[in-house]
Amino acid sequence: MKPLITVLGPTASGKTALAVQLAYRLDGEVVSADSRQVYRRMDIGTGKDLSEYTVNDRPIPYHLIDIREPGDKYTLFNYQHDFHRAYEDILARGKQPVLCGGTGLYIESVLKGYDLPDVPRNPELRTALEQRSLDELSELLSSYRPLHNTTDTKNKRRVIRAIEIEVYKSQQGDVETTFPAIESVIVGLMIDREVRRTNITARLRARLQGGMIKEVEQLLTSGVAPNDLIYYGLEYKFVTQHVIGELSREEMYRKLEIAIHQFAKRQMTWFRGMERRGFTIHWIDASLPMEQKVQQALSWV
Repeated sequence: MKPLITVLGPTASGKTALAVQLAYRLDGEVVSADSRQVYRRMDIGTGKDLSEYTVNDRPIPYHLIDIREPGDKYTLFNYQHDFHRAYEDILARGKQPVLCGGTGLYIESVLKGYDLPDVPRNPELRTALEQRSLDELSELLSSYRPLHNTTDTKNKRRVIRAIEIEVYKSQQGDVETTFPAIESVIVGLMIDREVRRTNITARLRARLQGGMIKEVEQLLTSGVAPNDLIYYGLEYKFVTQHVIGELSREEMYRKLEIAIHQFAKRQMTWFRGMERRGFTIHWIDASLPMEQKVQQALSWV
């Protein structure tokens, strides 16, 4: 048995159901790798589908869902720490950890053991940097370190964050935390593009009918700022814009549907990138019956 089994796939591919089935067969527990399911009361828009975590009347334990309040900024650094606490706890009890999600960065960060600095936000520095052009910011960043990662210099927000980290490190000294890489069997769900699009559209309609707008209204009423919900993107961005009067329902639906399709495409691009970076992903046809998917996955474990 591997120390970790990972189930990944784009949105609407059925990865949670497969991960739960594997945990059921292997006496395991599921660890979520979803950047938004960490938030309480954000249930419909994030697709928690907590009812799926029961098989034959047996609840399957899950971790890193409903651990933060809406409005919190949950970072990759936070996720790494939370993951390792859950992972070590599951192993200590002799259970099989099953990592499941569609946030590729979260998955790759724990499998590879990313080194990340725990750097707080610096509002004063950010305000000052916002006045500078992207070229000026890139030049400033290059004065701190070689620009090996060109993605840092293509987005102003990324450059400002990178400078913020370098300034903090120069003032505080070494702030890096090293996590070990983890060996894992990685199972990916491959879904036909048109089927995926159909599933996404059907699921969006079901979520809207199931109370997603009301969920956002309740979050806003509870004191969560509109900009905080918009920050979380996708459903929470566009539904919030609709609720506060910036978008009609028709505009909200159209823009949100397009955004989710684009998001699913980006997820697959990330997973393909993982393969290029040396990860072996065992792909399974998402349209197969569940028992066939489970048996295929078990053959690799």
